[in-house]
This record gives sequence, C-alpha cells and structure tokens, in this order.
Amino acid sequence: MRLSAFERQTLKQAALSSFGPGVVLRLFGSRVADGQRGGDIDLLVETQLLDPAQIAQAHTRFLARVYSHLGEQM
Repeated sequence: MRLSAFERQTLKQAALSSFGPGVVLRLFGSRVADGQRGGDIDLLVETQLLDPAQIAQAHTRFLARVYSHLGEQM
C-alpha cells in the first residue's frame, strides 16, 4: 500500500469525525499495489448514515478535512 502513516491516520481521523462511528474506508486503485504508479487516492466509504442529505454533508466535511491536510489527491 502506497500511503504514508500520516496519510492513513489523516484519512481515518477525517472519516471518523465526518461520518461517525462505524465508518469503514477501503482503498482501491493504483495505491493498493506498491509497484504501480499513480497519485490519486481512491476510497470507498461505507457509512451507517442513511439520509442522503446527511451523507452529502459528511462527504463535504470529509473532503474539506482531507484536502486541508493532504492536498487534492482524492
């Protein structure tokens, strides 16, 4: 996996604070394989939120937190 410890921790903290307990992040794409190239971070976010408006708000909060710490790699 081509994510630094700082990137992993940032993503976990941002997801938990944005989506709440029970959130699961799954990395996919080129960052999964150490030998591949590519700069973006592809994530699947599994949440217990059901309301589309709440999910949209949580998504916006998550991206804002991640972008402020990691830049626009998402």
